[in-house]
Amino acid sequence: MAGYGNVRDIRRNLVLFFLDGAFYMPAMTLISITAVIPYFLDQAGASAVQIGLAASTALFCSFLLQPVFGHIASHARSPHRTFAYILLTQRAIFQIFVFCIPVFARSGQVMVWSFLVFWAVFNLFVGSYNVFYTPMVVRLLPPHQRGSARGLGFALGSLVGLGAAMLIPVVLSRVLYPYNYMLVFSGGSLLLLIDAALFLLLRQPADAVPTTPMRVVQYVKEMPLSVRTNAPFRAAVLTCLFPVVAGALLTYYTLYAIRDFGATEAQVGVLAALAVAAAAVGYVVFGFAVDRFGPRRVVAAAAILIAMAGVLALTTHSLFLLYVAWVLANLGNSSYGVSAVPLIGSVSPAEKLPLYAGVHSVITQAASAVVLLALAPALEFVGFLPLFAVVFSCGAASLVINQAVLRRRLS
Repeated sequence: MAGYGNVRDIRRNLVLFFLDGAFYMPAMTLISITAVIPYFLDQAGASAVQIGLAASTALFCSFLLQPVFGHIASHARSPHRTFAYILLTQRAIFQIFVFCIPVFARSGQVMVWSFLVFWAVFNLFVGSYNVFYTPMVVRLLPPHQRGSARGLGFALGSLVGLGAAMLIPVVLSRVLYPYNYMLVFSGGSLLLLIDAALFLLLRQPADAVPTTPMRVVQYVKEMPLSVRTNAPFRAAVLTCLFPVVAGALLTYYTLYAIRDFGATEAQVGVLAALAVAAAAVGYVVFGFAVDRFGPRRVVAAAAILIAMAGVLALTTHSLFLLYVAWVLANLGNSSYGVSAVPLIGSVSPAEKLPLYAGVHSVITQAASAVVLLALAPALEFVGFLPLFAVVFSCGAASLVINQAVLRRRLS
C-alpha cells in the first residue's frame, strides 16, 4: 500500500470519505439548487432570469477564485486541514444569510437579491473543491476503492437525504414563510459544517507525491498549456463537459414543473425525494462499476441516461413522465459524480493534480454557466422545449466523444 499510508491510515481515510458523502448529500438536499432554491426564489417573486442567475452565479463564481485556491493547495503542507478551514469559513458565511432571512423577507426583491449575493459568496469558495478534493482522493485512496467507498457514502447520504426531502414539504406548508425556509436551510448548513470538520481528521501519508508549488500567475499561465499538451486530459475534459452542463440544467426541470404543471410544495418535495432516491441507487451501482469497469465506461453510462432523459421530456408533456425523466437525469448525474474525479485523476500528472483538476472545473463550469444564462430568456418567452433539446444534445455529444476520442486516447 505504498503511497497511500499504512493499512490503518487507509481505513481511516476510507471511513472519512464515506462519512463525507453521508453528510454532504442530505445537506445539499436541503439546500438544493435544483429543487428547494428555485421554489424559494419563485415564492419570493423571482423571475425565470433571476432563478437562472442563481444557478449560473453558482457556476461563474466557483471558478473566479480558483487560481487563488490552486496556489494555496500547491503550497499547503496539510491540504486536508487547509481545505477544512476553507469549508468552515464558507459555510459559516452562508449561515449568516440564514439567520437574516426574516429581515430580508420584508421585501421580495430584497430577499431575492440578498440570497443571490450570499449565494455568490458561497460559490466563490466552491472554487476550492476540485483543486483540493481530487488530489486528496487520488493520493489517499487506493485505485480499486475510490469508487465504492465514495459511492457508498453518497448513497447513505442520499437515503438520509430522502428522509430530509420528505420533511421539506411538511416544513414548507406548516411553518409560516419565511421561517419555513430558515429551518430548511439551517438544517443544511449544520450538516455542511459537520462535513467540513471531517477533513481535519484525514491522514496524509509521508510518501505522498508532493505538489509542484505554483504562484497565482503561474497557475493561470499553465492552465491553457495543460489542455494543449495532454491529449488524454483534453479528451476527458471534453467528455465531461456535457454531463456537467446537463446537470446544471436540472434547476430548470423544477421551474418547468412549477410553470407548466402548477407543482405544489408536495410535488416539489416529490422531485427532491426522487432525486435523492435516484442518487442512492446510482452512487452504489456506479461506485462499484467505477472500481470494476473503470471511470470512462461509467461516464459513458451517464451520457446515455442524460440523453434518454432529454428525449423523454422533449417528446412528452406529462408530470408523471417528467418525474421519470428527472429520475433518469439524476441517475446520470450520480453516475458522472462518482466517476469524474477518478477519470480526471487518471489522466493528470500526480505533481500537478490541483492545476489539472482546476482546469477541468473551470472549463466545465464556465460552459455550464453560459448555457444556463443563454437559456433563461428562451424559457421565459418560448417555453421549455429548448431546455430538453439541449439536455439530449449534451448526452449524445458526451457519448460520441467518449467512444470516438477518449477511448482511443486511453488505449
